[in-house]
Amino acid sequence: MKITILGLGYIGLPTAALIASKNIKVCGYDVNKEIVSSINKGKAHIREKNLDILLKKVVTKGYLKADTVLYESDIFLIAVPTPIKRNKEPDISFVKSAVKDICKVLKKNNTVILESTIPVGATQEIAKIISSERKDLRVPSSVGEKGDINISYCPERVLPGNILKELEMNDRVIGGINKKSTKISLAFYKSFVKGKCLETDNRTAELCKLVENSYRDANIAFANELSLISENLDIDVWNLIKLANHHPRVNILNPGPGVGGHCIAIDPWFIINSAPRQARLIKLSREINDQMPFKVVSKVKRSLKVNNLVAEDSTIACLGLSFKANIDDLRESPAVKVVNKLKSLNFKKMYLVEPNIKKLPSYLDENKFELVNFKSAVSKSNIVLLLVDHSEFRKNSLKKQEGKIIIDTRGIWASNHK
Repeated sequence: MKITILGLGYIGLPTAALIASKNIKVCGYDVNKEIVSSINKGKAHIREKNLDILLKKVVTKGYLKADTVLYESDIFLIAVPTPIKRNKEPDISFVKSAVKDICKVLKKNNTVILESTIPVGATQEIAKIISSERKDLRVPSSVGEKGDINISYCPERVLPGNILKELEMNDRVIGGINKKSTKISLAFYKSFVKGKCLETDNRTAELCKLVENSYRDANIAFANELSLISENLDIDVWNLIKLANHHPRVNILNPGPGVGGHCIAIDPWFIINSAPRQARLIKLSREINDQMPFKVVSKVKRSLKVNNLVAEDSTIACLGLSFKANIDDLRESPAVKVVNKLKSLNFKKMYLVEPNIKKLPSYLDENKFELVNFKSAVSKSNIVLLLVDHSEFRKNSLKKQEGKIIIDTRGIWASNHK
């Protein structure tokens, strides 16, 4: 059995490495030549726990090879990005492009599995593309169980920073476009997944992925709204949540500067776009979480005013840029949004601290920001803004008596919260 993974990013590369570790031949396909070259040297281009060790092992043994050319395979697994457009509509152009590439080498009895997050109905749309591009192959959506190929949707559901373990241990939802596709895909996932493999149809699997992340988004929105209410009523939100969570059926999450990443901050819009009249709570949750970076900037402005300071004479240390703790992933990060918005205040100097990256991405103007370590940033700044609860920051707690304005959006230094 030969497997081809299309898209070697935060999901595709760990998935390829894990499958290859089961002594299964895997070919990784990506259009980025630098990524392909790095992988073939056994070096991961993303930071993920234990990935470098596993990648080097499977590449050395010859079970994983990356290429910019797509070859024939038994199973094609698509793990390419699915962003949203400016108008919040899903953009599945990368998925469509990947499917058209597969069609050039697709043959009878092949299986196409989509793991990328997609709107409901997109798996059937893929089937239509294959049917149009390869009229010599009978597609399941047209002929039912007599199809020449298999098409399924199986969304990933992993936590960055613990991807390899969760890829293997988490339960998976597998929805084929027909029963045969589900059975074939089920057997494939059972070859490397120790969690339960749950069978369903493709449309239910598509919505299941979106629902999982929308659920998280709504719960975070509740916590963020509580933080706004508490601030207005002069109440310590961290202590409030700690006390409320002593109720046996209450488990409020921690508030923060917003929601980031390529899942929770994006996926709810796929539902909203599909069912705008019904998805009222989901949309409101998105709007609450999207406004949080603005609220953080407003808090910085108020702190300046209360302490009789002006930004032009002040220096600020912004701690954390990734969308969650202890990872290097900056996609949709609320911390990045905050620092970009603070730029307009014209601080004398803005120091950024992100221990998981070596240089600032191109979209952060190096003329406005300087990437430094924790100690340097804090010592040079009179305002310290904590945006991400990295372990390094937890270990280096600050005290108010240090004479600095401390704004802690994650509550790791808050009294009564630990």
